[in-house]
Amino acid sequence: MFTTRTGRPVEPHNFNRSFAKAVELAEVRSIPVHATRKTCASLLVALNVHPRIAMQILRHSQIAVTMNIYSEVSSEATRKALKQLGEQLF
Repeated sequence: MFTTRTGRPVEPHNFNRSFAKAVELAEVRSIPVHATRKTCASLLVALNVHPRIAMQILRHSQIAVTMNIYSEVSSEATRKALKQLGEQLF
């Protein structure tokens, strides 16, 4: 939940308008607001941030929510991990 300077809840329409303006100013691809949480989780995984820290950043109460629902591992990271595993076996 986001609040105004006076502590009152921000109206969803106003927040969406502000978010759209920030996206435009940043010159990045527009995504739904909720997708920013998934993006953040996936970036934290890609940066090898410990899952508990990612959980705290995203304010989840359970690590399973962070790791099973929000984060995604890139195909490149998967290939790299499998290559490392193969090197250890042979």
